[in-house]
Amino acid sequence: MTPSHIQLKLFASLAPLSPGNSDRVPIESGISVRELLDLLNIPIVKAHLIFINGIKRPLDTRLNGGERVGIFPPVAGG
Repeated sequence: MTPSHIQLKLFASLAPLSPGNSDRVPIESGISVRELLDLLNIPIVKAHLIFINGIKRPLDTRLNGGERVGIFPPVAGG
């Protein structure tokens, strides 16, 4: 695997879990979003919506570097 970087944005209740370098998070090319969350100690159950470059994607999506990753928690409302 080759080292690379992504831009990571965590929204709402996940925002406090953002790494200090969220504009340039180092990753190994080929890592899945699920593996990334595990490395960042972000509970999988709190990652409800995942957008990669503005497109909704599943947890098993592989990252190559250069992507913009946005993660939203589940929300409740009425």
